Amino acid sequence: MSTHLVLIVIDSNDPHRLARWWSEALGWPITLEDDEEVVVEPMDELEDQVPVLGFVPVPEAKTTKNRVHLDLASTSPEDQAATVERLLAAGATRADVGQTGDESWEVLADPEGNEFCVLREVGDGGPLASVCLDVVDHEAQARFWAEASGWTVAEQDEEGSSLVNPSGRRPHLDLLSVPALSPGKNRLHLDVAPPKDADHAAEMARLVAAGATPADVGQTGDESWVVLADPEGNEMCVLSSRDIPSLSPGPG
Repeated sequence: MSTHLVLIVIDSNDPHRLARWWSEALGWPITLEDDEEVVVEPMDELEDQVPVLGFVPVPEAKTTKNRVHLDLASTSPEDQAATVERLLAAGATRADVGQTGDESWEVLADPEGNEFCVLREVGDGGPLASVCLDVVDHEAQARFWAEASGWTVAEQDEEGSSLVNPSGRRPHLDLLSVPALSPGKNRLHLDVAPPKDADHAAEMARLVAAGATPADVGQTGDESWVVLADPEGNEMCVLSSRDIPSLSPGPG
């Protein structure tokens, strides 16, 4: 049994506005909108096959580089350029995270300053190519996130580790080696959930045994989720047990 990666949560000063922006950026509709959360998720062949985006309100502004970012796909250099121009026209800005300019990807930021990349010629599974997490020890983090996400370690080299979705769909979960982590609470975090027939307490114990620790992000204790941190301190939530349709493999 395992928990599975189901949700990418993005802290937002204006979650309704930012969700609309990402809905346009990805071509995914808003499927839930209330005062506590706005959800953007794919329909058609990607429905229930990939993690969805959830935008939640916070009062704090972004102050440092995010440890989690999204990579968008493109099908060619021309498509990459067109995507970048479309997103800039929609309100994105160019961002400097120390890149040299020789990379095959373009670094942008959304209207609230969250960094993301537009990759070149990675277009085999929808508009979202990768969810990227900065890590210091990518091999140890890969072992943990394989346990937490239910995804499989597919590639490892000196630059990091890549985990693949059991559905066969993009995005990948890329753990990128960095010399040091940005301080403070993550503005983006990953949420996992056990399958419907799983023992939630046993799954929590399994994650703690794998290296997770309890985390305090101001929760009251009345929530339906439990907040943990991975071995390098990245906050994550363990949601209530649910059906996990992405356990059924889709086309690669």
